[in-house]
Amino acid sequence: MVLTGALIHALWNIAAKKAGGDARFTFFCAVTMFVFWSPLSIWLGWHVVPTWGWLEWTVIAISGFVHWVYFVCLLTGYRKSDLTVVYPVARGSAPLLSSGVAVIVFGEKFSAFGALGIAGVVVGVFLIAGGPALFRAAHDPIKRERITSGMFWGALTGALIACYTILDAWAVKVLMLSPILFDYWCNVLRMPYSSIAVLKDIPQARRLWVLQWKYALIVGIFSPMGYVLVLYAAQIAPVSHVAPAREVSMLFAALIGGQLLGESDRGLRILGACCIAAGVMALALG
Repeated sequence: MVLTGALIHALWNIAAKKAGGDARFTFFCAVTMFVFWSPLSIWLGWHVVPTWGWLEWTVIAISGFVHWVYFVCLLTGYRKSDLTVVYPVARGSAPLLSSGVAVIVFGEKFSAFGALGIAGVVVGVFLIAGGPALFRAAHDPIKRERITSGMFWGALTGALIACYTILDAWAVKVLMLSPILFDYWCNVLRMPYSSIAVLKDIPQARRLWVLQWKYALIVGIFSPMGYVLVLYAAQIAPVSHVAPAREVSMLFAALIGGQLLGESDRGLRILGACCIAAGVMALALG
């Protein structure tokens, strides 16, 4: 389930990158999700949703908001940089940040294997950022700015991934919420946030919809598929195993996305994505 979800995740991120959308694209995707997934969610939740109390709805509302901010940051990174920079940094920094928080807050310690994992992530990010070329004085300042911007938005996105991963896993493992209904209602409750950008300039939103509806359809249909698979996996397996295993999506994105989008330095970035993926798995084991 995790590997299938990772492949789906990489594919819809490629579609989101090709769309080149902004905050309005999040609304297009949310509406598509709502229309496509409502029949199944109504059928599954007809007798279940009325039993939810304030705790369930509070968790769903918070998760919906975090997911919305995450998607806006991700799209911003895709507009300002390459997918082969933003995506691996986002996916690789999430478990690294989670581990760092555990050390500070809970006093946990890394094993030698865990330390190697951190080194793998750092080396991977260095390679994605340009590797040895970063030290050459002739390095293109415009390209460097583009990479730096991508790393910033990727790291910020990774922090949000770490937040919603823990929150959502708690919702399906502890509160025992249905992954399908949980993801569906998170989307419904984040639609008001995403509609703000659309309401500010409705004519422009209409023009963008004509250009981006195909990509919104891909994201709206397939994004819930990938994430629901991960949530089901989190119900039956330790989150510390599920979350790092998701990061194999970095390899799919680097291999497929780099080829489809024609981004530069693909070989170096694929190597960097491999280092991050190996580092993340070492973190899980260490």
